[in-house]
Amino acid sequence: MLKSIKFKKALVIIILVLLIDQISKIYIKTNFFYGEEVVVFDWFRIHFIENNGMAWGVEFGGKTGKLFLTIFRLFAITGIGYWLYTSAKNNAHTVLIVAIALIFSGAMGNIIDSVFYGVIFNTPGGHETATLFSSEPNSTLFFGKVVDMLYFPFWSGDLPEWLPIWGGKPFTFFNAIFNVADTAISTGVGLLIVFNKKAFPKELN
Repeated sequence: MLKSIKFKKALVIIILVLLIDQISKIYIKTNFFYGEEVVVFDWFRIHFIENNGMAWGVEFGGKTGKLFLTIFRLFAITGIGYWLYTSAKNNAHTVLIVAIALIFSGAMGNIIDSVFYGVIFNTPGGHETATLFSSEPNSTLFFGKVVDMLYFPFWSGDLPEWLPIWGGKPFTFFNAIFNVADTAISTGVGLLIVFNKKAFPKELN
């Protein structure tokens, strides 16, 4: 019974994260033009960009690299799903179950973008917004781009002149733009780091 309850909690987390992630991405795609920014607070903004590669916008290998990355993500999500299943089956600590569920849901959210967004959205120009289920898709299966929109520029300014290399140059902290799926992955990894003794008691004893 306990194992079943933990697995059901994991499924609830996965469904909620995926719903919030995909609803927010579809809303941004269909209501914001690329590069549009809305200032909620000075330190929190909604800024629509798309990521064609890995974290921080890293890309490699053109279309071949993009296809390899998407396929790798599919294999990785299969492994994470098996990890979640076996952890629940072995009655692992709730912290571990929650962390894996967050990582799985976040990875799945970005995989949905990579696999399907190229065929269900068009690519408008200028200040036009994208159309869902467009008759003129912008790409093919496996070549979609990941939608990012959460931007927290807590501080912007020029670095002190006395700093080596970067002194006097403009700098923004925190300048990454990410999404709900990324947040879920980071939270899951953070839980594993902070509560590692609870998550992995056998390995540490």
